[in-house]
Amino acid sequence: MSDSLTQKPRHGRHWWRGDSTGLRLARHTLALVALAVVAVPFADLAILTRDPWGELARMARGLAWPAWGTLESPLEALGLTVAVALWGTLGGLALGFPLALLFARSRLVRAVCAFVRAIHELFWALLFLQVFGLSAATALMALAIPYAGIFAKVYAEILEQISAAPRDALPRGVGRLSRFVYAELPLAWARLAAYTRYRFECALRASVLLGFVGLPTLGFQLETAFREGRYHEAGALLWLFYLLIASLPWWGHRRLIPLLVLGGAFLLGPWPTVEGGLLWRFVSEDIWPRALLAGDWGGLVEWFARIPDLGPAIGNTLLLGLLGSVGTLLVALALWPLASRHFGNPVTRLAGRGLLVFLRSTPELMLAFFFLLLLGPSLLPAWLALALHNGALIAFLVARHADAIIPGMPGVNTAGRLAYELLPRLYPGILALLYYRAEVILRETAILGMLGVATLGYYIDENFEYLLFDVAFFLLLVTAALNIAVDALSRRLRPRETAVIDDPCQR
Repeated sequence: MSDSLTQKPRHGRHWWRGDSTGLRLARHTLALVALAVVAVPFADLAILTRDPWGELARMARGLAWPAWGTLESPLEALGLTVAVALWGTLGGLALGFPLALLFARSRLVRAVCAFVRAIHELFWALLFLQVFGLSAATALMALAIPYAGIFAKVYAEILEQISAAPRDALPRGVGRLSRFVYAELPLAWARLAAYTRYRFECALRASVLLGFVGLPTLGFQLETAFREGRYHEAGALLWLFYLLIASLPWWGHRRLIPLLVLGGAFLLGPWPTVEGGLLWRFVSEDIWPRALLAGDWGGLVEWFARIPDLGPAIGNTLLLGLLGSVGTLLVALALWPLASRHFGNPVTRLAGRGLLVFLRSTPELMLAFFFLLLLGPSLLPAWLALALHNGALIAFLVARHADAIIPGMPGVNTAGRLAYELLPRLYPGILALLYYRAEVILRETAILGMLGVATLGYYIDENFEYLLFDVAFFLLLVTAALNIAVDALSRRLRPRETAVIDDPCQR
């Protein structure tokens, strides 16, 4: 992972002037946009509410005049949100750290990490909800399991990129753990710590989202207030959420972490009482088809026949993922100049950066929920949410790296500087980041079904609700397989000649 999105012109020319890499990137972009244009007629993008602008005005008034006095136990919800995020991150770290040391040498470890990473935290929460109920154990497991796969992969990548000279200097026969402690950890410590801090920020957003499945974090109160039309109360909760994220550098300082860990431990209880027999039955029987456990292949065929037609659900998931990816690219291209020092004035740049921080800090599920209230249940709210969140995230990174470029064409107007100097040097990195985000976009596409969008997540949530655990688990496996396939495809398409910064929250 490099800290540069830019690629220097070769022999004084920009990459797309007769350069095969630039032509290939242009073909990738045109193919992606063409696929989206062809797919748009098959997407349900209807607006199904009578007065979306009136609803938007009521939401805006609620955000502008929050009703702080109507909140019930906001500090308790905030504390639980932080405690779940912190302990979930620590759990993922404890599980993923040993796996990182084996990641490069074990295909089994890589496969397991890919699987647990491909299932969203909310789906893990729905699964553990059946065993641990509405408890902290459900929340912690929902974060720790996928984060273990994420930590293992990212830590392994960081360790692979450090200098091999200290490792080579150690005597032969030194074990893997000793090599790590004495030769790798000192060089990688700063990057490992930086990534861990960023993953904790992602865990905060995920902890809020766990409220959408009934866990008493800040998201539970937020969803309830919005769904009941209490927008002034919802506005106060939203401001609390954004203040929590914005103030993270202060209250999340490394010197305060031990206090947060101890304090969070008291907020996580009470812990559920789970009988070992029931847990084993759920893992070994309830989530598997009875015909499969009995070896009845004819009955297994009948079981498959009873599953709802997955064609439309898979099609909507892939379609929304494609439209979300193209929308992300368009939003990123439109928004990054708003926050770059090369354009506008200090006031407009401050407003642009504020907009990007707002959009990238708001999870897709929360944005989709807002748009769902405005526009009704179709693919349109989900498309807007995916495009705005991921596009703002990429635009934020691109603007930061564009600021490091020193223009070499004096006297060129703003449009010329954008078209002929900055964009040609930044676009390979933009496209690479888009392919990095492709797997995450598809993963988020699936969970948007929990809001009623007809993706795989809709049927997963429905089958959990009707206690059809075997069908729900099968659909989770289908979702994981789709995510792994898209991740593999995006790796093949990703521009390899371009140095990019890897977004830690993408996996």
